[in-house]
Amino acid sequence: MRPPFPAVPPPSTPPPPGTTAPAAALTGPGAATPGAAAVAAAASGTIAPGATASAVTASAVTAPAVTAPAGAAPGTAVLEPAGTAPESEKHRKPGEPGEFREPGGRGESGEPGGSGALSSGRFLARAAFLTAALTAAGSLLGLLRDQTIAHLYGAGPDTDAFLVAWTVPEVAATLLIEDAMALILVPAFSLALARRAARSPQDRARDLAQDLDLDPVRQLTRATLPRLFLALSACAALLIALAPWAVAVLAPGLPEPGLAVDCTRLTATSVFTYGVAGYCSAALRAHGSFVAPAAIYVASNVGIISTMLLAGAEAGVRAAGAGVAVGGVMMVLIQLPTLWNRLTERRPVSGPEPAPVSATPAPVPAPAPVPAPETETAAASVSAPVTEATPVTAETAPGPTPAPIPPPTPAVTPLASPVALGLLVPVVAFALSRQSQVLVERFLAAPLPAGAISHLNYAQKVAQIPMTLSLMLCTVTFPVVARAMAAGETDRARRRVERDLALAAIIVLTGAATVISCAPQIIEVLFQRGEFHPADTAATAAVMRVYALGLLGHTLVGALVRCYFSAARPLWFPALAMTAGLALTGGAGALLVGVWGVRGIAAANALGITLTAVLMLGALHRHSVPVRTRHMTGGLVKLGAAAAAATGSGWLCAALLPSPVLAILSAGLVVTAVFLVIAYALKAPETDSILRSLARPFSRKLADAR
Repeated sequence: MRPPFPAVPPPSTPPPPGTTAPAAALTGPGAATPGAAAVAAAASGTIAPGATASAVTASAVTAPAVTAPAGAAPGTAVLEPAGTAPESEKHRKPGEPGEFREPGGRGESGEPGGSGALSSGRFLARAAFLTAALTAAGSLLGLLRDQTIAHLYGAGPDTDAFLVAWTVPEVAATLLIEDAMALILVPAFSLALARRAARSPQDRARDLAQDLDLDPVRQLTRATLPRLFLALSACAALLIALAPWAVAVLAPGLPEPGLAVDCTRLTATSVFTYGVAGYCSAALRAHGSFVAPAAIYVASNVGIISTMLLAGAEAGVRAAGAGVAVGGVMMVLIQLPTLWNRLTERRPVSGPEPAPVSATPAPVPAPAPVPAPETETAAASVSAPVTEATPVTAETAPGPTPAPIPPPTPAVTPLASPVALGLLVPVVAFALSRQSQVLVERFLAAPLPAGAISHLNYAQKVAQIPMTLSLMLCTVTFPVVARAMAAGETDRARRRVERDLALAAIIVLTGAATVISCAPQIIEVLFQRGEFHPADTAATAAVMRVYALGLLGHTLVGALVRCYFSAARPLWFPALAMTAGLALTGGAGALLVGVWGVRGIAAANALGITLTAVLMLGALHRHSVPVRTRHMTGGLVKLGAAAAAATGSGWLCAALLPSPVLAILSAGLVVTAVFLVIAYALKAPETDSILRSLARPFSRKLADAR
C-alpha cells in the first residue's frame, strides 16, 4: 500500500549527533506545519543517539510518528498517524497478505466502517446478510404491490396503461440507483475516503485553526450534488412535458393512451427522487453503511401500496402513479440522517480527533540534557522549548534552508477530472442499453391482446427475485474490489470476484430451478384472486418458465459490470456487449413473437442477456480483473448441469402434490438438496464450503454431546 505521504530525500548535510530530525524531512505535499513537525520529531523518539527524549505533549494533540519506509535512503521519513502500526504490522486478513485493515469508524452493521472493515470477512458476511434480508423484504413488498395492483385493476387495459408509465421508474432505478450512479460514485467516494485517511492529525488541526474544510469527501459532495440536483430537475420537468410523445414511443397502439400519459407524468418525478436516492446509496455504501441503502425499496413499496389503498377507489390506477412519486420521496428520507452523519463527521480515520491549533500555544517541557552540541544551531534545536506553533526557520533548522511549505490547496475531486467525465459516458451507455431490454419487450408486446404486457411484467417480477438476492453479495463487495484494484492488488481482486461469481451463480440457479419447477403454483399463490383469473395464472406461469432460462445471464451481467468499472477507468466494452445482446433480443423477439406470442419475447430476452454475459465473462481478464476464464466457465457449466437435474426433480415433486403451498415448499427443498449434492459430486466451485457451513452446527452439537 502506498504510504500516506510521499517520502522526501534527505538534506545534503546530515544533522550532527544529538539533534532532532531536520524539518526538511517533513516537507512536501500534505506535510504538517513546521511547528507540528518539530513536535512530531520530538514525540516520536527520533532524536539522534546521545540524546534522551522526555514526554512531550502539545495541547492534547496526538503527534504522528516519523518512520522510514523500507528501502528508503537514509534520512527519509514519512508521516503515519499516531496509534497505527507500521505498514508491515497493520491488520491483515488471514490468507490474503497485504490486505490493509484500517481501524476506526463503525458502519451501520456494527462493524468498523473504514477500508479495514470492508476487508473483514465477518463484516462482509454480516453486511451481505442484512442487505439480503432488507432486499428480500423489499421484494416481498414489491410482490404485495403487484398483488394489490392485480386485485384492484386485474390484468386489463388499466394495468397495461400503468405498466407503460412504470417504465420510467424502472429505467430510473437501473440508471440512477443500481448501475450508473453506483458504478461511478462508489469508486469516487472510495478514493475520497482514502484521501481522508491519508490526512494527518496536523492537517486536520490546521484546517480547524484556519476555518477551512478540505475534507475530500465533503469536497466531492459539494462538487457533484448541486449539479446533480439541477440535471435531475431538468430531466424530470422535460419528461413531464413530453409525456404524450413518450407514451407513443413506448407503446404505440395502446388502447387508452390518455390514462398512460397521466400515469407517466406522475411517475416522472421518480427521475429526480431516484437520482438523489442513488447518490445517497452510493455514498453510504462507500462508507461501509449498507442498511439504509438496502431499505430504500422497502420504503418505496410502502409508499406505493399505502397510496393505492388510500386513493385507489377515487383515482383508479392513477393512484399507483401517485404512489411512485410518494415512494421516491421516502427513498430519499430514509437515507438522509445516516448520510448527514457520515458527511459531517470530523473525527480522523484512526486515533482521536486533534485539538485545534491555538494561537497562543502552551509551552512543552524541554527534553533532558544532552551532550554539548557541535554547533550553536544544533544546540538551539535541542534545548529550546518546543511548542505547537514554534516555527522552523533557517536559524533553527540544520542544513540548507528548507523550501517554504505551500498553502493547502483543495484536492481535485474525482468527478472533476477528464478521466471521470470520460467514465460517465460509457457507464450511462451500458445502463441505458441494459434497461432498453424492457423497452424492446413492451414495444413488441403492445400490439398483442390486452393483458400481454401484464403477464410479462408479473412473470419478470417473480422470476427476478433469485437474481436480486444473488447480487447482494456483489453489491457489498464492490467497494472491496474497487479498493483492491486502486491499490494494484489484482490477485486479491481476482479471488474475491471468482468467489462472488460462484456464490451468485449457486443462488440464482437454485432459485431458477425452483421457479421453473412450480411456476403455476407460485403464480396461483401470489396473484390468483380478485380480477386475476386462472387463465391469467396459466399464461403468466408459461412466460415465467421461459424467462427464468436467462436468470443466470442477468446475474452474471450484474456482477461482471461491477468488475469492469471497479478500477474507475473508461471502458466501452460492457456497453458494446450489452448492445450486441440488445440487438439479439430485438431481432429474435420480432421473429418469435409471431410464433410463441409473449413467450417468444421472454425467450428473446434470455438469448440476448446470455450472449452479453458470455461476451463480458470472456473479455474480463483483458479489460479488468484477471479472472481465470476457463476455470470459471467450467465451474458454471457444472453448476448448470446440477441445476438441470434439480429442476426435473422439483417439477416431479410439485406435480405430485395437490396443495400449491405444500408443492412450493417441497419442491424448493428437493431442488436445493439435489442441486447441492450433484454440484458437490461434480466438484463445482464453492459447493464444498457451503456444505461445510450447513454441516457446522450439527458438527458442533455432536462434539458437545461427546
